[in-house]
Parts: sequence; C-alpha cells; structure tokens
Amino acid sequence: MRISGRVVAAVLTCVALATATTGTAQAADLNDPRMKDIAMQIVSSAENSSTDWKAQFGYIEDIDDGRGYTAGIIGFCSGTGDMLDLVELYKSRKPGNVLEKYLPALRRVNGTDSHSGLDPNYTKDWKTAAKDSVFKAAQESERDRVYFNPALRQAKADGVRALGQFAYYDAIVMHGDGWGSLDFSGIRKRALAKAKPPSQGGNETTWLNAFMDARVWTMKQEPAHENTSRVDTAQRVWLKAGNLDLNTPLKWKVYGQSFSIN
Repeated sequence: MRISGRVVAAVLTCVALATATTGTAQAADLNDPRMKDIAMQIVSSAENSSTDWKAQFGYIEDIDDGRGYTAGIIGFCSGTGDMLDLVELYKSRKPGNVLEKYLPALRRVNGTDSHSGLDPNYTKDWKTAAKDSVFKAAQESERDRVYFNPALRQAKADGVRALGQFAYYDAIVMHGDGWGSLDFSGIRKRALAKAKPPSQGGNETTWLNAFMDARVWTMKQEPAHENTSRVDTAQRVWLKAGNLDLNTPLKWKVYGQSFSIN
C-alpha cells in the first residue's frame, strides 16, 4: 500500500508530540515537580540530616557558624538577611502574626551572630509559626526567589542538566550570592578560570568537575563549612557515575550518614 507524503508527515508529527508529552526525549530538569522534590530531599539531608524536607519548616538552632539562628526548609539565617526578608514577607501576607514583633530585632542583628532581642522566645514562636500554612508558603516562596530560581537560571544559561542544576542550587544555598568572592558567583568565576560550561563549547563533565573543585576550595575557607562531604560523597559520586540527569535510584553520604532515594 502506498502512503502519501502528507500521511507520513502527519504520523511523524504525532510521534514527535507524543515524545514531547512523555518527556522521553527531554533532559531532566529541576523545574519538574518530581525532580525539584528530589533536589529538596538532597539539600535537606545536608542541612537537616533528613530527606524529609517538609518536616523542616519548624527547624531552628544556632549551629555556631557565625550566622546567628539557622532555620526552616533552607536554612534561613538571622545574620544574613534572608530570615529578615522571610519574616517581612510573612508580615505582608499575614499581618499580626507571631513573628512580626521580632522584625526590629532581626534588622538589628542582621550581619551578626547576635540573638539580641530574639531570645528567649523566638525559637518557640518560630515553631508556632511553622504550623501556619501561610508561613510555610512564605518559606517556599523565598527559597525559590532567592536560591532555587537564580540557580536554575544560571545553570540553564550554562547548559547543564539536572546534576549541574543541583550543584548550583546547593552552592547558592550554602554560600549565597552577591556579597563577595566566596559566594556562588565567586565559585563560578573560579571554575571559569579552569574550564568552559557547555554553553561556551565546554564538556559538561569537565565543567562540573571544575565547578565542584571551586566549591570545595570555597568551603574550606570557612571553618564551619570545611567538611566537604556534601560534594565529595554525593555530587561527585553521581558525576563520576555519569549520572548527569540525576536519575534514581540515588545513594549518597553526607557527614558520614547514608541516604537514598529509590
């Protein structure tokens, strides 16, 4: 039976649409809800020693890293400004909330490790606020605005897939951006001195090795971050295995503790 060119074209179009719909021909992307959840689990394993990131909205403690209180799903800090921004957003969405009264103190301690004006009840009130769906949503909004979205924008501009996107995200979570040579942009600049990202014609694995090398160097400049296992026994393991799309199952270690996602 003879098949017309028009019919063949229609069949090929349907195949292409089906492929795009199922995603079988597309590289993994952390914007995909499932992949984003995987990224959150991996970060939580390092930040909270648990992959259950949704249980961390009420987490708060001073980990003695010079940044005051560290809290919530991404480690918002009273000494670095992101906790202040979060509580201000919470106020805008729910005036009169339990944390609003701490805003003057959060402004004063910003840039320091001081608890002045926060103790003795701030940690208790934070945990109370964490039961509020409005505060939970505010935490997710600030996580995406300050960390997740900027990391993905740069990762996609550099042409890296899910593992690279995660490496960028984890780096910006720990080091922040826009403040100095030891921030996320500083790490990327150091990597650029050694390799080129795929968008500039470089090999993706070579680039990510250079980025991870720069990240490890940066971590070792700060005593509180000198344990580099979240790179060495997690990201680097997947890179060596060629798992650039962060395909599951995943196994890794952070600070000597083993984790997996099946």
